Amino acid sequence: MIRSLYVVLACLLVAFGVMILNFSHLVTGGTAGLALSLSYLLHVPFFINFFLINIPFYMLSVLRMGWNFTLSTIFSVTALSILTGFGKLVHPISIPPFVGAIAGGIAIGVGLIVLFYNQSSLGGANILALYLQRKLGWDPGKTNFAFDFVVVSIGFYSVGLWRGLASILSIVVIGMIISRFKNLFAGEARKRNPDQLAVKI
Repeated sequence: MIRSLYVVLACLLVAFGVMILNFSHLVTGGTAGLALSLSYLLHVPFFINFFLINIPFYMLSVLRMGWNFTLSTIFSVTALSILTGFGKLVHPISIPPFVGAIAGGIAIGVGLIVLFYNQSSLGGANILALYLQRKLGWDPGKTNFAFDFVVVSIGFYSVGLWRGLASILSIVVIGMIISRFKNLFAGEARKRNPDQLAVKI
């Protein structure tokens, strides 16, 4: 129950970050970035795009991460889709691109860390990053950054050069937060379970 509350809190943080990016007309990485780009190009709400894009990634999650992780991820994706849907009720405001990139990146980065710590994700590149960390010890922040950089580069077409550069700043912020806090959580995990060296996030 407590874990579910943390997941919902994390989704609230990510939804808030996505809303900031949306108000700044920016994109971000991963499936969220693809969903934002499609919402600008196709005029389809973000929450619909985000939910549909993540469906193929569930298969990888089932095969590589197990059912518990997959069901938690489906819950997180659904929760974020619903929460961002409510964001349509908020009166849009204009946020400068680079301000939105930093603020939105911080909210999303912290939200993702809380999700990872509670054995959940938002699908897409998050699943790949967690799998590569678990199997190869790769830094999930750097893996997310590499994937996100490609997605944002594609997103230049939908937001233009200036906002595209601001979007890259947002994924740098997200990647730095994930890389920074995953080490702190790894230390905490070892304190709780000294016999387990695997990082939980």
